[in-house]
Parts: sequence; C-alpha cells; structure tokens
Amino acid sequence: MTTDATGTGVTEQALASLRTTADPRLRELLTALVRHLHDFARETRLTQEEWEQAVAFLTATGQACTDTRQEFILLSDVLGLSMLVETLHGHHAPGATESTVLGPFHLTESPVRALGDDIDLVGGGQPCVVSGRVRSADGTPLPGARVDVWQADDQGFYDVQQPGVQPPGNGRGLFTADAEGRFWFRTCVPAAYPIPTDGPVGALLRATGRHPYRPAHIHFIATAEGHTPVTTHIFVAGGDYLDSDAVFAVKRSLVKDFAETDDPALAREFGVPNPFRHAGFDLVLERTP
Repeated sequence: MTTDATGTGVTEQALASLRTTADPRLRELLTALVRHLHDFARETRLTQEEWEQAVAFLTATGQACTDTRQEFILLSDVLGLSMLVETLHGHHAPGATESTVLGPFHLTESPVRALGDDIDLVGGGQPCVVSGRVRSADGTPLPGARVDVWQADDQGFYDVQQPGVQPPGNGRGLFTADAEGRFWFRTCVPAAYPIPTDGPVGALLRATGRHPYRPAHIHFIATAEGHTPVTTHIFVAGGDYLDSDAVFAVKRSLVKDFAETDDPALAREFGVPNPFRHAGFDLVLERTP
C-alpha cells in the first residue's frame, strides 16, 4: 500500500469534484483556487494549528463587517489584491484616468448636491475647491456625467467613523457635470489617516511590522453614458505616505497640487474665504467597447 505523504490524491479528488460545474468561468476560478491553495499548503507545510488560526482570522474578519465597515475589502486592500485587480482590468486608453481601489468607506448612495456645494459640513479645515471636467479620451466633454465624491475630514476621519460627531453625508457628494462637462465643489483639504486597526486587519499589520497610514486623498467615481466608469483618487502632492500607502493605491498621475490661491475675485466666485487651496482634476473616460 502506497502512502500519499504529499496529499496529491486529495488535491486530485478535490479538482475532479469541480469538473461538473456548469458555469465555465466558475469552474475555472474554483479549479485554480483549489490548486493554488493546496500547493500553498504543501509548499509551506501548513500545520493544523496554523490552519485553525487562519480559519479564526477569516471568521473574525467577517464578524467585523457592518453596514458601514467592510473588513474583507480592507484585508484585500492591505494584501495588495484590490490594487492588483484594478491594475489588471483598469483603463489603458491613452490619456484615460487611471483607476484605483474603491476602499472600505464608499456608500451606495452619496447625497445629491448642486455644482459648487460645500461637502465639508463641519468646517474648521483648510478651505479648498476642487474643479475639473469629465471628458472622453478623445477630448469630447461629457455633459451630464455623474461624479461621486467622498473623503475624510481634516482630522482623517470619515463620517461613518464618527457618528454623532460628523453629520451623515459629511465629505460626500454626487454631482452632475454641466453642459460642458465641468464639475466643481467646495470642501476642506483632507488629512492622511490610518485605516481601521481595531480589527483583524490591524492585528495583521502589527504582526508584519507595517504602518496603517494612507496619504491624504479624495475619492471619485465618474460615470457617463457610453463610457466605462472609473473609480479613482486624487492624492495631495507633498503629503506623507505617498511612497508607502498601506493599500498600494498611489499612481503618479493622480498626485495633484492643492495650490494655495490668493485671488479675491476667484474666491468670491467659488464662495470661499481668500486665500484658499485649489486642485484641478479632469476625469477622462474610455468609450465602452
């Protein structure tokens, strides 16, 4: 009787059990997943205790998820998987805006706001105007494009992290571009911040000696008829952690100057005190094939 010390027989049986999967893509994904998981266990000589610890970690990750917190997305982010998937399937048309991770703090519906509205409902931060244009990769403006925006405040917290301190919808807005594809809104300059570290992902970062910080940024999702949506950020130039983002999402094309602007007339036009910070950012979308 031959002893299968490497467990290849188990792997073969597990793979064979998937051959009747009706959906070909599901069959491909599960087959690759089982093969790589089994190879990982063999390569590392995974112990029973380590397997139990992994199951407990994943269980705790699921238990940490709530309506306003997605610990599994956070785990995917810090392992670089979220950014890898974005990179593999991001936009590659010349000049198109590069995509980045969604992050764990996006809400399904941001509050609808008028162009020029202030999404900083608390105040106290450094006043800032963000303006730009949504256009197709060939330069054509996209009137009526939708621009979903969300960000942390000047202390590095999202509204959902501080119920009772920040009003719901603070730092968020859903804007509709004008007839020339333009959008603009008022806000505060966001701060760098640590991702949540009070759950399993935080324990993982501590165990691996990694810091939890993200550089200061503002999130965007831009959509327009006939075009592929883009999920992206802009990052505040000159800020900390641009070279060591905890979720690996910084792309150089997305680092933007939040330049101090001393122009009383422009400040009056935007409805902000002078001087103020001003960031320009065009969102360039690919046509849907």
